[in-house]
Amino acid sequence: MFVVEKNPKSVAAEAYRTLNTNIHYSSVDKKYKSIAVTSANPREGKSTTASNLALTLAEGEEKVLLIDCDMRKPSIHKNFKVTNNYGISEILVQNKKVMDIANKYNNNLHIITIGKIPPNTFEMLASKTMTLFLEEMKEHFDYVILDTPPFQAVADPQILYTKVDGTLVLVRSGKTKKDDVNNSISLLKKVNADIIGTVLHAVDKSNNKYYYYYG
Repeated sequence: MFVVEKNPKSVAAEAYRTLNTNIHYSSVDKKYKSIAVTSANPREGKSTTASNLALTLAEGEEKVLLIDCDMRKPSIHKNFKVTNNYGISEILVQNKKVMDIANKYNNNLHIITIGKIPPNTFEMLASKTMTLFLEEMKEHFDYVILDTPPFQAVADPQILYTKVDGTLVLVRSGKTKKDDVNNSISLLKKVNADIIGTVLHAVDKSNNKYYYYYG
């Protein structure tokens, strides 16, 4: 799951560092501090990519916050093996304090899980409270990474892309259809999302490349 930790010298881990570098270079005119990671369909690797990206960003001196915003199928708490008793839901709905909720993974990475999933997920994510929360987190962290639901599966995440600085679209090699990618990009543009680029995930190992990024 976390190749940048388990196999830091691998091609895959180096690809995440390249992704990190490309994000930095993409921020010439605009600093991408809050970044949503999404995919067209479920099970394409967006949570793995969001997690490894957060870990890579945290390798230096930068402070990183990883937030699970996939209300339909949250997985960040399982991947990192942290508690999910409280999360983003309690912060937004019950006004819980962030540092009482966030899980400290290491010195530079904090994680906010889903918590208890409310019935009105769209309203919660679309709320002004969510907007203010993200802006506040950007004052305390160098990067805020959001793991969001598959773009074509539910309508929930569409409003989120108007609240972040940039969006990465995950494409799984050999699985994601071209039409799905084009449709996702089109829908993102319709809500005026700032698309940083796409990440091609799970390329055949025989090609000596696992991931490839382009802006």
